[in-house]
Amino acid sequence: MLRGLGRFARTAVTLTLIASWAMPNVAATLVWQWLFQPGYGVVNWCLTRLGWFGDLTQHDWTAHSLTAFAMVWLLVVWQSVPFVALTLYAGLTQIPRAYYEAASLDGAGAWRSFRVITVPFLRPVLGLVTVLSVIWDFNVFNQLWILTQGGPGGSTTTLGVWSFTKAFSSSSFGQGAAIAVFSVAVLAVLTAVHVRGLVRAGEEW
Repeated sequence: MLRGLGRFARTAVTLTLIASWAMPNVAATLVWQWLFQPGYGVVNWCLTRLGWFGDLTQHDWTAHSLTAFAMVWLLVVWQSVPFVALTLYAGLTQIPRAYYEAASLDGAGAWRSFRVITVPFLRPVLGLVTVLSVIWDFNVFNQLWILTQGGPGGSTTTLGVWSFTKAFSSSSFGQGAAIAVFSVAVLAVLTAVHVRGLVRAGEEW
C-alpha cells in the first residue's frame, strides 16, 4: 500500500506509523483499555450502533477467555504494525523495478510477479521480522498485566506473566527465575534456527 501511494501521502503515512510506534506501550495500552471500556468504551458503542451483536454497551471484554485473548492479540498486532510495515517497505524499495518490467513483458500478472519476484527477495526480511516479532511477543508483559493480569482463569497468562506472578506474587523466586531462563532458552533456539537459515541462504546465493 505504501508503494502505491503518492509521495505526499506516503510521507504522511510513514510519519504516522513512526509516531504510533514511538508511543510508550503503557500509554497505548491504557488507550486500548479505554476503547474497550464497559459502559462508555468506543468499541462497545460502535458495535451496539451496528446492531449485529445486540447491546454490547456493558460488555466486559476481559471477563471471558476468548474475548480477553482477542483483545490482547489485537493490541499486540496493532502495536507491531508500524515496525513490520516500515521494514517490509524498506525491503520492497531494494527490489529493482527492472525485474517487474521484465516479468510484465513476459506476460506475468500482479500475483505471479508477487510470488516469483517479491516473495523471494523479501524472504530474509520476512524471516527477520518473524523472529523479532516472536521475541517481542514472548516479552509482552505490560499490555497483559494492565488489561487482564493473565486472566480470566489464566487464559492470557504467558511465560513472562507466569514468571512474574511466581516470583513476586507467590514469592517463589526460584520458580520464577527458572521460567525466565526457560523462556530465554526457547528464544535462543528459535534465533539460532533463523540465523542458520540465513547463513545457508547466503551460501546458496
